[in-house]
Amino acid sequence: MITSLLVANRGEIACRIFRTCRALGIATVAVYSDADAGALHVREADTAVRLPGAAPADTYLRGDLVVAAALAAGADAVHPGYGFLSENAGFAAAVRDAGLRWIGPPAEAIGLMASKTRAKELMAAAGVPLLAPVDPAAATADDLPLLLKAAAGGGGRGMRIVRELADLSAELTAAAAEALSAFGDGEVFAEPYVERGRHVEVQLMADEHGGVWALGTRDCSLQRRHQKVIEEAPAPGLSDALRTRLHEAAVAAARAVGYRGAGTVEFLVAPGGRPYFLEMNTRLQVEHPVTEEVFGLDLVALQLRIAEGEPLPSAEPPPPVGHAVEARLYAEDPARDWQPQTGALLALEVPEEPGVRLDTGYTGGDTIGVHYDPMIAKVIARAPTRTEAVRLLARALERARIHGPVTNRDLLVRSLRHPDFVGARQDTGFYDRHLAALTGAAAEGPALLAATAAAVAQAARNATSTTGGFTRFGAWRNLPSQPQVRRYRGEPDGVAYEITYRPTRDGLSVGTEGVRVVSAGRVRVTLEHEGVTRHFEVVPDDDRVYVDTASGAYTFTALPRFTDPAARTEPGSLLAPMPGTVVRLADGLAEGAAVEAGQPLIWLEAMKMEHRVLAPASGTLTALHAAPGLQVEVGALLAVVTDPSEEPPV
Repeated sequence: MITSLLVANRGEIACRIFRTCRALGIATVAVYSDADAGALHVREADTAVRLPGAAPADTYLRGDLVVAAALAAGADAVHPGYGFLSENAGFAAAVRDAGLRWIGPPAEAIGLMASKTRAKELMAAAGVPLLAPVDPAAATADDLPLLLKAAAGGGGRGMRIVRELADLSAELTAAAAEALSAFGDGEVFAEPYVERGRHVEVQLMADEHGGVWALGTRDCSLQRRHQKVIEEAPAPGLSDALRTRLHEAAVAAARAVGYRGAGTVEFLVAPGGRPYFLEMNTRLQVEHPVTEEVFGLDLVALQLRIAEGEPLPSAEPPPPVGHAVEARLYAEDPARDWQPQTGALLALEVPEEPGVRLDTGYTGGDTIGVHYDPMIAKVIARAPTRTEAVRLLARALERARIHGPVTNRDLLVRSLRHPDFVGARQDTGFYDRHLAALTGAAAEGPALLAATAAAVAQAARNATSTTGGFTRFGAWRNLPSQPQVRRYRGEPDGVAYEITYRPTRDGLSVGTEGVRVVSAGRVRVTLEHEGVTRHFEVVPDDDRVYVDTASGAYTFTALPRFTDPAARTEPGSLLAPMPGTVVRLADGLAEGAAVEAGQPLIWLEAMKMEHRVLAPASGTLTALHAAPGLQVEVGALLAVVTDPSEEPPV
């Protein structure tokens, strides 16, 4: 029997596993890096052990330190969560060899599935349908488009789509370099890229007594950079015959490797409905909550019971009921190449409504740092039908209070309401086609009202400071003859707003056309616009102002503000768009090199993702301050490209 469990992970998944442990009466042990010393998973654990350092390679990826921590804390079992060491056969074996119980499949099964190329060979032998591999050295134009993938890992790392044969060599080099950096293995393979395919997966649970459950399907087609954003269960629009085929193929995969515990078999479903095996994830998936919600199960509890030797509760799983949809809330800016964002998370509040679930590793007041994945939370909605679940999730996200770094919240809401998603016509190219429309500026009317509310609340705060704590505009003896002006810039779209207002004997009058101030408080403002009354919650933080309404949220920067780093540099300067680490430079890059506009010159790694820094213009590299391994802050000068046509005459 397990009495004390160490979770070899951090953030949301550690908190999620702790929740089940508490319900089962199991003591919990956290591990944490120096960057996570005050993190929520550390605060929630019964015991915590420090892993010195901050970078994943020095902390959460050090299996020896994690095993030592488990032994020091008196744990008798280790759960790997997802990511980090969760699919590392050597770590699983080390846990077992230390006399600890491993909450996962046998190390041998992990090893068999660790290489995607080896996994495909096993699946072919088991009769699971596959995409035919393509030898990159022999590829022709007829083989395009191709998908390059890292053999030893997932999560979108080391993955490239190649549409032009001339790009194949460079993309192979880049994919191999990224795979080597992320997984310690630079092996890359190629297969046909299926346009407008759907990512559909089957959740498995297997015990050591020969029982295997296929717990329905999930659709995870909405992805950015080959990483999932919105997932749902069951996958909509599949025929009964196709569902049965996927279930049978997944069970065959599990039996082929003697699987035990939770796992997922991923498929690519072509437009005609033909499925192809992608990979098997030998761990609990990020998106497991949607399966839990429709089957009424706790998958973590099942993992623990199976690890204790218990059989599955029955020969067949319970029947699924209803529909569930999950959205991953990221600290990132989708309109700026998905750049991760960092800083203080001032507020995180999701409405506590029936059918809405929040899985998170953060609370208001925590800080989102640069070292780890930018996911803040997962918001899940369950309802009797898909239409109701999608609507409930969109509304919960819309009403959430999220103050701090820029997030993808607006993108999620717009995605859930997009006709293609509402009509279950999504595929893996959804964001390639729709991102520009989904990340456009907020509608001018509602945003203008929100900016007006921000100005009114500021006026109320100013009035309060001069009247001993009461908002009394009409009590002023000397009313200004000219309107007061407040200027704001919408974030992150950059739209400027100018709001005028004038204190009157009856309260406050604003210059926004058709708007009447019903009530003006320091935090709560009520406006009437063309006969419709709306309420606003306004929270300032330094030069930022957060405005929450029943139909959306807005962030503004009060102007003037600090000068942008780009305004203080010479033309042609390449600045770090975020804090991170330089992982590599373009081949042959050195001062004096000729570069082309748009050419990738420098690769930064931040929050588990790589970002390219491009040449702003064609010219000569006249300065290079970046080098592999260098850690940089946002706005740091990395290099300078000089356009010969702009050089002063000699």
